[in-house]
Amino acid sequence: MKGLGPVSLVVNPRQRQFEALTRAHGGDLYRFAYWLCGQEALAQDLVQETMLRAWKSLDALREADAAKPWLLTILRREHARHHERKQLDTVELNEGITDDAAWASPERHGDAAELREAMSKLPHKYRTLLLLQVLGGMSCDEIADELGQQPGAVMTQLFRGRQQLKSILQGGRPEAQHGLP
Repeated sequence: MKGLGPVSLVVNPRQRQFEALTRAHGGDLYRFAYWLCGQEALAQDLVQETMLRAWKSLDALREADAAKPWLLTILRREHARHHERKQLDTVELNEGITDDAAWASPERHGDAAELREAMSKLPHKYRTLLLLQVLGGMSCDEIADELGQQPGAVMTQLFRGRQQLKSILQGGRPEAQHGLP
């Protein structure tokens, strides 16, 4: 039996393009995934699934400037797929967890924890729009295109979402903001 030759060190352009995408947007994807699901392991899984789908359809990406919104769209859809597949019963476990274990992540203490808690109280439509704008870096027009809405409607919903978030952070409830849904 002949021995196998050395592994080729030649990297094709498609692989190089994908590696550049991974390096440039991996951190943003993880932060967005974490904000969506609130779990480190699940966020990592979502990013991994996003990258797998991105690799499979890399040829669909025509412009480098569209890479981040494209990846965020894939991630949002992966998150939705995850919820379609798994509807598990949950149990509150706060009583038996020590403070060190419950707050091990830097995302879980200080102002970040307060903001995360307030964001979780927002209605889904406002939370998603704010995350796409703030963490995703998407413009109102890009969000509108992504969600199939008019830019004016997106701007209105972003305004209402920010107002409700402000109200929550000041001790109010999201629904209490001018009777908005």
